[in-house]
Amino acid sequence: MEITRDQCRGARALLEWTQDRLAEAAGVAKKTLADFEGGKRTPYDRTLADIRRSLEAAGIEFIPENGGGAGIRFRNRADGTRGEH
Repeated sequence: MEITRDQCRGARALLEWTQDRLAEAAGVAKKTLADFEGGKRTPYDRTLADIRRSLEAAGIEFIPENGGGAGIRFRNRADGTRGEH
């Protein structure tokens, strides 16, 4: 599943992450992330996958389009926590 720019921005907001922090965690350029979130361009699939993996590792779960729109939420982990902020 490809993530949307809205999901990316929303996930960062839930985690209280800056673009700098996500860019560093995902190993992508901040400009790439800013352009994606700003709707200026869509990164390569590999780059989107790196962004998604970083957000998922921090506790975000991506919800696919299911008639109500794509979304995000915290993933409940086995230890009862909801990801590292």
